[in-house]
Amino acid sequence: MRSSLQGRRVLVVGGAGFVGSNLVRRLLTYEPRNVIVVDNLLSAERDNLPDVQDLSFVSGSITDDEVLRALPDDLDYAFHLATFHGNQNSIHDPLADHANNTLTTLKLFERLKDLRSLRKVVYASAGCTVAEKTYGKADATTEDAPVSLHHDSPYQISKIIGELYANYYLTRHGLPVVKARFQNVYGPGEVLGAGEWRGTAASVWRNVTPTFIYRALSGMPLTIENRGIATRDFICVDDIVEGLLRCATLGTAGEVYNLATGVETSILELATRINELTGNPAGITFLPARPWDRSGTRYGSPEKARRELGFEASTPLPDGLARTVAWTRENLPRIEACIARHRRQLEASS
Repeated sequence: MRSSLQGRRVLVVGGAGFVGSNLVRRLLTYEPRNVIVVDNLLSAERDNLPDVQDLSFVSGSITDDEVLRALPDDLDYAFHLATFHGNQNSIHDPLADHANNTLTTLKLFERLKDLRSLRKVVYASAGCTVAEKTYGKADATTEDAPVSLHHDSPYQISKIIGELYANYYLTRHGLPVVKARFQNVYGPGEVLGAGEWRGTAASVWRNVTPTFIYRALSGMPLTIENRGIATRDFICVDDIVEGLLRCATLGTAGEVYNLATGVETSILELATRINELTGNPAGITFLPARPWDRSGTRYGSPEKARRELGFEASTPLPDGLARTVAWTRENLPRIEACIARHRRQLEASS
């Protein structure tokens, strides 16, 4: 992998976010020619990234024509991780989701389509776009699973549209896009409240794992919906980064790969583990089911990525959670400062 990336010019769109910043730090260890990060900091913080010579940071949206024109024409790899973070934010503001999810993909692909230097473009998609909508027994979702025309959120719609554009730009222009379907990513480096206030509490309380860990460390009960019977495939960010790099260096253009553990974990089990790890005495509070969420039980099949990329998630959930708890303890002041910033926005808007 080092030989494929050493001396190369790499673009990471959304590179200041949780997954993006972890990817950028890993890329820098391979001594690239340089890494260019474009991020509008809507759900990220600039200080997620190191201040080093080989890293160029552009503060702005990839939909901005000036930002697009300024991109070099000799890129070797591009990773498209920019998104309008989360289902609930997209439900609150579908137009913002379109601007920061669908439009980012279309304009980026249009800019990259004529770059002959590109070896691979990796597009970050989502496993929830194809998972069966069920609360019954889940089967591992494969890459060739049927895609429903009925989705639970604009976020899911945008992600699958991105895959359709990836297919179009490959067929029409030869753009070498590989699609990586994320499962539920967690791990060190996810800052609750990072970025800007987007009008709802979902601006702060994003993914379930960092929310549970923060609340547990703060001695608050963990709130779970519908008795915690929903299941997810929790994959550590270190494994996601490894999967993205393998998609770039070993993936076949036009193909889609699950970045998954293949392990199904209930939300109740996750909450119980985190309370045990943190010694949280406040326990669990049960809430009604979320009315919009029909994808109750799901997990991804890792077989294709294992077979074609040699990728296998290597971080067991207990180990990954322990590392994430330790990181969160060390970074509580930073996290609480972000949360307080949003609290002020909420008070100002009410």
